[in-house]
Amino acid sequence: MLLVGTTFITHMAAAQGTAPAAPGAARPAGAAPALTLAPAAKGTGRISGTVLDATTRQPVEFATITVLPPVGEQPLDGTVADEKGRFTLKGLAAGSYRLSISFIGYGSQVQAISLQEGKMSLDLGTVALTSQAKQLNEVTVTGERPVVESKPDRLVYNAAQDNTNKGGTAADVLRKAPMVSVDPDGNLQLRGSGNVRVLINGKPSSVMAGDIAEALKQLPADQIKNVEVITSPSAKYDAEGSAGIINIVLKENNLQGINGNVGLAVGTRNSNGNLALNARKGKLGLSSSANGWMHYSPGVQEVDREDRDVVSADGITTTGRLLQRNEGRAQGGGGNARIGLEYEPATNHSFSLSLNGNMFQHRNNADIYNTYTLDAGEPDNSNPLFGNYTRDFDQKFQIRSYDLTGTYTRTFGPSSRREWSVLAQHNRNNNNRYYNVDQFPLDYAGTTPTFEEYSPNIASNQENTLQTDYVHPIGEKQTVEFGGKLIQRRVESDFRVSRTDLNTGEFAEVPSLTNKYTYDQDVMAGYATYATSLGKKYNVRLGARVERTDLEGDFENQDSPFSLTFTNLLPNVALTRNLKQQGSTIRLSYSRRIQRPSIFYLNPYRNETDPRNISEGNPELDAEFTDNYEVNWNTFVKGSVINISAYSRQTNNAIERIYRTDNQGRVVSTFGNVARNQTYGTNLFGSVKPLPKWDISGNVSLFYVYLNSKALNTSNSGFVYSANINSGYKFEKGFSLQFFGMLNSPRIQLQGKTRPGRCTPLACVRKC
Repeated sequence: MLLVGTTFITHMAAAQGTAPAAPGAARPAGAAPALTLAPAAKGTGRISGTVLDATTRQPVEFATITVLPPVGEQPLDGTVADEKGRFTLKGLAAGSYRLSISFIGYGSQVQAISLQEGKMSLDLGTVALTSQAKQLNEVTVTGERPVVESKPDRLVYNAAQDNTNKGGTAADVLRKAPMVSVDPDGNLQLRGSGNVRVLINGKPSSVMAGDIAEALKQLPADQIKNVEVITSPSAKYDAEGSAGIINIVLKENNLQGINGNVGLAVGTRNSNGNLALNARKGKLGLSSSANGWMHYSPGVQEVDREDRDVVSADGITTTGRLLQRNEGRAQGGGGNARIGLEYEPATNHSFSLSLNGNMFQHRNNADIYNTYTLDAGEPDNSNPLFGNYTRDFDQKFQIRSYDLTGTYTRTFGPSSRREWSVLAQHNRNNNNRYYNVDQFPLDYAGTTPTFEEYSPNIASNQENTLQTDYVHPIGEKQTVEFGGKLIQRRVESDFRVSRTDLNTGEFAEVPSLTNKYTYDQDVMAGYATYATSLGKKYNVRLGARVERTDLEGDFENQDSPFSLTFTNLLPNVALTRNLKQQGSTIRLSYSRRIQRPSIFYLNPYRNETDPRNISEGNPELDAEFTDNYEVNWNTFVKGSVINISAYSRQTNNAIERIYRTDNQGRVVSTFGNVARNQTYGTNLFGSVKPLPKWDISGNVSLFYVYLNSKALNTSNSGFVYSANINSGYKFEKGFSLQFFGMLNSPRIQLQGKTRPGRCTPLACVRKC
């Protein structure tokens, strides 16, 4: 059940037109229909310009530009503006014309123009379109993006258009994104791989530096504008994320004047509230937002496990059976605050400074009822900690993080594609975990615990980034990009375990489970890309990125420091062919990517909350490397978008979760570079509009996974599938109904498989 309320406050605002699919893919929903052009004389004339929103001064993406004769409405030529509002028309003969510029939700603008011999090039500079929405005491939206868009190099899920996201978290949003799956435990995968680079607004974030499953709980769905799924990133992007990149774009407001909103959502599992206040006047803009949320999820987990080669108390090797019931009560909450400043001191120069802070706390109280019997049926008395018992445990996570980011961007004219930018960022994530355990006999006989354990883990991850990028066009058909990046990461993990001594009954620290781990990682990178058009049918993008990695690690209580340096060349190539049918393309691409282990994988902290199921990280992990091959076909048919892709992915030195058992029937899970993985798959995405007010989109993914580990002498394989459907209908008077359905099969792991998942939320919303 979900109750949603939102209030908009505006002093001066304007509704903005919205942009659907990218040029060369599907015709945008807000753009004009395909033009039927009258025969026209060809020449050397050229017209260019940039289309902006008159109020926000933001680009009007995919605006329609039409060349008309001085008299009459039969188009002579036309084009569509790119994502930055820029357009160019070429091959025009000398003469007089009318130029019409339009987009849904805006008033059209028609200009009389003239091309003369000796003056055949005309730069219109900035063309401003005015919104048609009336502004009194409300905001009226006259155009909306589709829920899912197909663009030339990515699929975009417009979360802000999906009402079933109200009151949820980022995990709920990502479950609906094409090619993405999130299992019931919150683990994220892209086309079957968990090695994904997650960005916030195109930049790394401290929130995503640790356990991504926990991080996704911190980000309310109401803050997310869209999610970009990029499976073949160019060399401009960091090479981390062997499966690709997921870029979460947050909502922002660029309206002139003072405006804001307040929202509240209450549900049976999640509740959140948010507010935003923004001000913009001329060259200066200030934005701020804050939100808070709570989540609560009781649950029961049962385990029935058979262990081989268990040694009994009398030294006999036998088989053990574990029956366990975990009754948990998880709850948590947190908050987030952002403040940003934008300043444009002069034309073509812009600065931005933003500060983002997050706090999150999650608590899990549970009772574990444990019975362990040996093959003959007698209880296992080899160790009183691991036999028949009841455990009450209290586990707490505390996360405090912040990001400070500054940028400078220099452009070189309203219609120029030349651009230089600089970014500097500092972020820090403090991730502290605690657990407290009291153990009793299985029947709770007595009130005094027979065993107690307490463990704190104080961990931090600090990252500093300096980056510069330069884009230089060569004529109209070629573009060169190059840049460099420096990343400095500093990681610490201080972990301690204290427990009751079974002989003396005293509480004491356990030296073998107490230590402090430090880890430094420095990455220096440089890249270059070259893109060109070969006639009207082909586009080529070539790129290469060189990354040098320096690693150092050490334990405080061990004399075993280590260091490692490696340099890698990571090529990238994409070939796109425009097919005969308008909006249809086919793209072939190859990329080589790297996945460096994060603190979540490296942290040697040993969690023994459940002594039969223990987890720990591996500080000796190396990077893994993946070769990606992909063919992608995209078309637009009568208002419907269809995107089909087939891919092959091979990962060497793959990081896999591995499980091992000891002779006391305990399972210890950790991570290791133990496998060579191969994945072959296909993905189908489609969207259709059966009625003007009814949208349907769906995604089906099927792939075959083969995992092989010579180190563990084991392999596993199988087919994996996921499917989702999203449907929305808009009624009169602002009412809308949204449905989402998701089904994920179990995920193949080296030593088993995960649980399947399904989800079917329904939302009814009225916009006021």
